[in-house]
Amino acid sequence: MKKSLVLAMAMALGVTASAYAANPFSDVPAGHWAYDSISKLAAAGIIEGYGDDTFRGDRLMTRYEMAQIVAKALAKGANVDRLAAEFADELDALGVRVAALEKKADNVKITGQNRYNYTSYKSSSKLGGNGHTNRLRSRLFFNGKVNDNWNYQGMIQNIQNFKNNAEDGEVKFRLANLNGRLGGMKVTAGRYFEWRGDGNIYDEVFDGIKVAYGDKVRFDAYYGKPTQGYNMEGYYTGAKFDRAMGASLATDLGKKVTLTLGYDLFKDASTYVDGKHKRNDAIDDSGIFSAALNFKLANKVSLNGMYLKSNGDYKYEDKDADTDGFVVGLNIAGANYNKPGSWGIEGKYYDLGAGTFIAHTMNADPAYFVTEGFKGYKVGGYYTVAKGMRAGVEFYDLEGKESEKHQRTLWSELQIRF
Repeated sequence: MKKSLVLAMAMALGVTASAYAANPFSDVPAGHWAYDSISKLAAAGIIEGYGDDTFRGDRLMTRYEMAQIVAKALAKGANVDRLAAEFADELDALGVRVAALEKKADNVKITGQNRYNYTSYKSSSKLGGNGHTNRLRSRLFFNGKVNDNWNYQGMIQNIQNFKNNAEDGEVKFRLANLNGRLGGMKVTAGRYFEWRGDGNIYDEVFDGIKVAYGDKVRFDAYYGKPTQGYNMEGYYTGAKFDRAMGASLATDLGKKVTLTLGYDLFKDASTYVDGKHKRNDAIDDSGIFSAALNFKLANKVSLNGMYLKSNGDYKYEDKDADTDGFVVGLNIAGANYNKPGSWGIEGKYYDLGAGTFIAHTMNADPAYFVTEGFKGYKVGGYYTVAKGMRAGVEFYDLEGKESEKHQRTLWSELQIRF
C-alpha cells in the first residue's frame, strides 16, 4: 500500500495539529506536496517514520504497518470506522480493541435460561388426586440494538417433558418486541412478558403495547391481548380474554415504604368447551383493583401486602363468590445468580377471591379454584450453588374458599442462566 494513500486521507481522519508544526523527516522537503499533511500526522503522533529520521514515502507499506497507523488514529479519537473494519484482523493481532467494531459485533446479544424442575402434588379427588411432573424448560433470548434509543427482543422456548417418556415439546418463538424511549417515556410494543400486581394478577406473555414514565412517581399503562388465563372450567390453555388494559401508579413514601395502586380490566371472556372458546357473558368484563405496600424492615428484609378486588360476576354453585382478598409476603436476603453461596427465603399467605387472578405467577396451580377463590400459604428457599446456577425449593398448601378442595405442591428446581 502506498503511503500517499495515508496522506491523502489525513483530512478524512479528522486529525488536527498546528499549521506550523515542524516536519521531523529529513527526506520530506518543505516544498513537497505532502509536507503539510505529513507534518500534521507526525505532530499528532500517528506516523513516526524510521529510526534514521526518514519517512520513505516511496516505499510500499505492509498491512501491519497500516494497522499501526489506524490504531494510533483511533487512540486520538479519529473517525476511521471503515479503515478499522478493513484492518480488523491486523488490529486484533496487535491487541487493539476497536470500540466501534465491538459495538457492531455486539449488536445482537444472546442469553439463555435452562430450568429443570421436578414437582410432586397431592390433591383432593375432585382435583385429580396425586401426581408429579418432570421437565426441562430451555429459553434463548435475542437482544438486538436497533439504534441509540430502540432495541429488539426475541425469545425461543422448548419444554421437554420427561414424564412417561413423553415426546419433546415444540420449539416456539414466544417473544418478539421493540422496546425503547419515546421522549421521556419507555415504550414496549409487540409480544412481551407482562407482570401485573406483583404476579398475583397476571404473569405471562402478552400481545400489546406498554408505556412507562416517571422516577419518584412512576406511571405505566398497557393495552392488548393476554395469551394465557384461567377459564370457568379451570383449564389453563390459550387466551380466555380477547382484550386487556390497565394502569398503575407507584411512589415512595419515604425511604422504606412504597405504595402502588393499579387497575386492570380483562374483557370479552370465553370458556373452553369441546375444544373451542365460546363467549362467557357471566364474566364478560373482569376489572381488578389492587393496592400494595412494600416495607423495607431491615437490611435484606422486606414485608409486602396487597389488597385485590374484582368486579367480575363470578358464581360458585349458583351463589355469589367472594371477589376480594389479599396477599402478605415476607422476604429475607436473596439468592443472587452472580454470587455463589448467597441464599434467600420467602413466605406468603394468600386469601384471593374469584376473578382476582388471571394467570398467577406461583409454581402451584390455582386454576381449579377460579370460580371460588382460594386461601393458603407458600414457603420457599433458594441457594446459588455456583455462578449462574441457582437451586430452589417451594411448598404450597392451597384450598378453595367455598369448597373442601385442596392441593399441596412441592416444587424443586435448578435454574441456569448464561
